[in-house]
Amino acid sequence: MEESINVNRRMRSKQHVVHYSNGPSLEEINNTVALPKKAGFWKMLAAYSGPGALVAVGYMDPGNWITSIQGGAQYAYTLLSVILISNLIAMLLQSMSAKLGIVTGMDLAQATREATNKPVSFVLWILTELAIMATDIAEVIGGAVALELLFKIPLLVGVLITTLDVLLLLTLTKVGFRKIEAIVVTLIATILVVFLYEVILSNPSVGQILGGYVPSPAIATDKGALLIALGIVGATVMPHNLYLHSSIVQARRFERNDKGKKQAIRFATIDSNISLSVAFVINSLLLVLGAAMFYGHASNLGRFTDLYNALGNSQIVGAIASPVLSTLFAVALLASGQNSTITGTLSGQIVMEGFIHLKMPMWLRRMITRLIAVIPVVICVILYGGKEDAVEHLLLYTQVFLSIQLPFAIIPLTIFTSSKKMMGKFANPVWVKYLSWVIAIVLTCLNVFLIYGTFFG
Repeated sequence: MEESINVNRRMRSKQHVVHYSNGPSLEEINNTVALPKKAGFWKMLAAYSGPGALVAVGYMDPGNWITSIQGGAQYAYTLLSVILISNLIAMLLQSMSAKLGIVTGMDLAQATREATNKPVSFVLWILTELAIMATDIAEVIGGAVALELLFKIPLLVGVLITTLDVLLLLTLTKVGFRKIEAIVVTLIATILVVFLYEVILSNPSVGQILGGYVPSPAIATDKGALLIALGIVGATVMPHNLYLHSSIVQARRFERNDKGKKQAIRFATIDSNISLSVAFVINSLLLVLGAAMFYGHASNLGRFTDLYNALGNSQIVGAIASPVLSTLFAVALLASGQNSTITGTLSGQIVMEGFIHLKMPMWLRRMITRLIAVIPVVICVILYGGKEDAVEHLLLYTQVFLSIQLPFAIIPLTIFTSSKKMMGKFANPVWVKYLSWVIAIVLTCLNVFLIYGTFFG
C-alpha cells in the first residue's frame, strides 16, 4: 500500500513537472497560504498579493537612497529616465523568477544546483552570500544612522542595537507568513507617505518631471551623470531578489497542474508589477526630492546625515525647512532598514539550502548573517571614531559585491526560463528570450564599468 502511494506521488510529480531539490524551497512556508475557490479577480489578486512587496523592498533599501537623491541634486530630473528603464528591467526579471518557481517547484538556487556540480554550486553560494551580507551591511548602517539621528544614540551603540532585530524576526515567524507580508507592506507605505509629503512640500515642476522620463543623450556624454546612472542601475536590480521571488511565490496553495500554474503565474506577475511600481514611485520621489530641494544649492550630498541636516536648513531648502522633515526622513530610513532585514534573512536561507543543501534554524541563520555584517561596520566605527562619512563610505563597496554577483543570477535565470525541457509550455516566448539575454549582457557590462569606476575613478 505504501509503495503504491509512493508510485502515485512520483507519477503526479512527473505529470505536473514539479522537481524538488532536496525538499521544497522554504519548506516551513511552502504551499501554506490558502487560496479562495471560485473567487473573482480582485479577491484572487488579494490572496496572491504579498510576495511582490517582499521583493520590492530590495529596490528601495538604504543603499539606493544616496544615489537617487544625489542624482537629483546634481543633475535635476535628467536621471528619472534611468530609474524608469531600470524598473522595467526589474519587472521582467522578477516575473521570470516567479515563473521559474511556480512551474518547476524549485527556487533559482535549487535549479542552479541541479544544473551544475557541487564545486560550482559552492562557489556560487559563497558569491551569493557575500551579496546578501553586503546588503545587510547597508541595512546595519542605515538603521544605526537613523537611531543616531532620531535618538542621539552613538553610532557604535546603534550598530550593536541592530543585532537585536533577530528577536523581531523570531517574533514575526510565529505569527505566519501573511502577517510578515502585511508588516512589510505597512513599512513600505510609511516610506511612500513620508517622501510623497516631502516632495509635495518641495513644489517640484511637473513639466520637468515628465520631461525627465525621456532619455537624454547628456547622460552618456557627461561622465558624472553616467557614473550615477550606472549606480542607479546597479543598485536597482538586486541578485538576491531573484532567488527570493522564485521561492516565496510557492507559498500559495495553487493547484500544481498546468491550469493552476497558469493562474499562479498571472497573479504573481500582477502582484510583482504593482509592488515594483510602488518602488518605482518611491525611487522617483527620492530623485525628485533631491532635484527640487537641493539642485543648485547642495549638490554634494554624500551621507544620510547631510540629507537629514539639509532638510532642516532654510538656507538650502527655503521656508519649508523643518525639524519635522528631517525626523520623517530618519523614520523612513529606519523603516527601510527593518524591511530589508526580513527579506535578507529569507534570501539567505533560500541560497544556503538551495546551493549546498544545508539547513539551520532561522534564528541561527539570522544571527550569523547579522554578526558578520556588523563586524566590518564596528571596525570602521572604532578606527574612525564614529564618523558617519567613513561608515557610510562602506555603502559604496557593498554595491560592488552586488554588482559582481548579478550576472551569476541573471544568466542562469535566463537559461532556465528559456528552456523548453525545463519549463515546457511556460518557456519564455522568443521575444522575451532575446530581450532577457540583451538585458543580461548589458547589465553585466554596466556593472563591470561601475566596478571599474569605483576603484579607478
